[in-house]
Amino acid sequence: MTEPTHDEAHAGALGTRLNWLRAAVLGANDGIVSTAGLVVGVAGATEDRAALLTAGLAGLLAGSMSMAAGEYVSVSTQRDSEMAALAVEKRELREQPEAELEELTEMLRVRGLSREVAREAAEQLTARDALRAHARVELGIDPDELTNPWHAAWASFLAFTVGALLPLLAIVLPPAAWRLPVTVVSVLAALVLTGWSSARLGAADPRRAVLRNVLGGALAMLVTYVTGRLLGAAGV
Repeated sequence: MTEPTHDEAHAGALGTRLNWLRAAVLGANDGIVSTAGLVVGVAGATEDRAALLTAGLAGLLAGSMSMAAGEYVSVSTQRDSEMAALAVEKRELREQPEAELEELTEMLRVRGLSREVAREAAEQLTARDALRAHARVELGIDPDELTNPWHAAWASFLAFTVGALLPLLAIVLPPAAWRLPVTVVSVLAALVLTGWSSARLGAADPRRAVLRNVLGGALAMLVTYVTGRLLGAAGV
């Protein structure tokens, strides 16, 4: 039974890496769309480069910090739940080992093993590391791969920042007459890439993901630009 357990660990690690990659792509996508909407809205009201840079930087910092804080809180809660579940399992293994062995046997039997093979496997797994066996089979938790809130927070912060830098640079670097078209084209191209990447990581149809991404980003920029134009015309 050693080889299946080894394969399961690799599958779990691969799934974790894919989740992190997907989260990074989505974080970058959020940075692109939110910052693009902000700077395009400001561009609708004014052509002042300093105002555009100030608004873009404020949006980048606020968004990245918000993403990092939210991810830290969320993953901390998940880690607390995992630790609590492991503590309960550890206590049950200490207080009622026979019942826990029978429970592990039944879970393995339900997965397709015969009663005899399931019992033998449960005994071997328990002798090797009872808590790890129950954590993986019963709880779906790898004790060696518990979620890390700091890693999640930094990953979200960096992903959002990288995504937000694109529209920020696109709106402040070109001459005034080119700012809006350069920003729109750059943002839409980036959204094609992030939509395609997220779909491929999730084994989904890239065409639908790209279309949703592009339409959502285009709508966000259109709404904020029109709002900025109206406010600028009103002298607000």
